[in-house]
Amino acid sequence: MADIYHPPVKRSVEIAGHKTSISLEPLFWDWLRRVAAADGVPVNALVARIDAERIAAATPPGLAGAIRLWLAGRLLAQPPGLQSEGSIPE
Repeated sequence: MADIYHPPVKRSVEIAGHKTSISLEPLFWDWLRRVAAADGVPVNALVARIDAERIAAATPPGLAGAIRLWLAGRLLAQPPGLQSEGSIPE
């Protein structure tokens, strides 16, 4: 697992044919890749899905914040036993 206190890393993603940069801590990049792999989709597709949900929100956060919130929401949606063990869903 990446150092959890590492500063954000900027990476390029493509959403609906447009390239954009997102700065996330390596922990979140690793987690995003794991979830995308578990869902059988490319990271860009997962980011596009999160972006669409973000835009539909009453007060949309920035994209990096939306990704962090989405990942945390996915973790919180896990059964209580998995949450207490600190598992990251795959």
